[in-house]
Amino acid sequence: MSNNPPKMTASHVDVYYGANHAIRDVSIDVCQEDVTAFIGPSGCGKSTFLRSLNRMNDTIPGARVSGDIRLDGDDIYAREMDVVQLRARVGMVFQKPNPFPKSIYENVAYGPKIHGLAQSKAELDRIVERSLSRAGLWNEVKDRLSDSGTALSGGQQQRLCIARAIAVDPEVILMDEPCSALDPVATARIEELIHDLRGRYAIVIVTHNMQQAARVSQRTAFFHLGQLIEYGDTSDIFTNPRQERTKDYITGRYG
Repeated sequence: MSNNPPKMTASHVDVYYGANHAIRDVSIDVCQEDVTAFIGPSGCGKSTFLRSLNRMNDTIPGARVSGDIRLDGDDIYAREMDVVQLRARVGMVFQKPNPFPKSIYENVAYGPKIHGLAQSKAELDRIVERSLSRAGLWNEVKDRLSDSGTALSGGQQQRLCIARAIAVDPEVILMDEPCSALDPVATARIEELIHDLRGRYAIVIVTHNMQQAARVSQRTAFFHLGQLIEYGDTSDIFTNPRQERTKDYITGRYG
C-alpha cells in the first residue's frame, strides 16, 4: 500500500439514478503519486463512480450520491462547496474528445480566463504554451494556434482536451476511457502522456482495456455490478488477486 497521504478519499459512497442503485458502498483512497485505474465489465459502475468524484452526476436528473467524498479533507458535497471551483480542481477528460468549436488557443485559454488565472495576454500565452507542452501537443500545433480545435486528428483532439484540463492547474485529473475512440498510435501517445503527468496530478483512469490498466497505473480498482470488489497495487491485482471474481475477470472468464 502507498504511504502517501490520499488526495481524495471516498467512504461508503452510494449512487442512485432514480430507483436504480448504481454504486453500492464504495470506499477508496486516491493518492497523488499514483495513477489509479478503474477496471471492470461494461455497465459495472466505474464511470458512474468516477463522475461522482467531481460531481458530474449533479448534471443528471434523478441522480443522488450519498456517503462521503473528500478532496484534501474538504467534503465536496458540502453546501458551501463551489462546484465550478471543484471542477477546476478535479478536471475531467471524456471518452470522446470534445474540444470546443473554437481555436486551439481559445480551447486552452478558456478555463484560465474564466478563473482569472492570467493577469495579462503574455501570461495567458505562457499558460497556453505550458499546457500544450505538458500535453505533448505544442510542437504539433504551435504554428496553427488560430486553427479550430475540431480540425485536429482524434488523438490530437484528446491531447488538446488534456491540455484544456491542465490549463486551470487542477489537482486531480479524471479520465473516462480516454483512448477508447483512438487508434493504437494515438493510444500509445496518451499512455506516454499519463506516464509523464504522473505525480504532478493525482490521476484516475477508467479503462475497459486491462493491458492499458496494467501499463499505466500503480493502483487498480476492480468494479463489478456496482460494487468495488478489490483495490490494491496493480501488480497484485493482475498477478495475485485475492478475490475469485477479480481472477475470473482478469483471466477472461467474463467481461
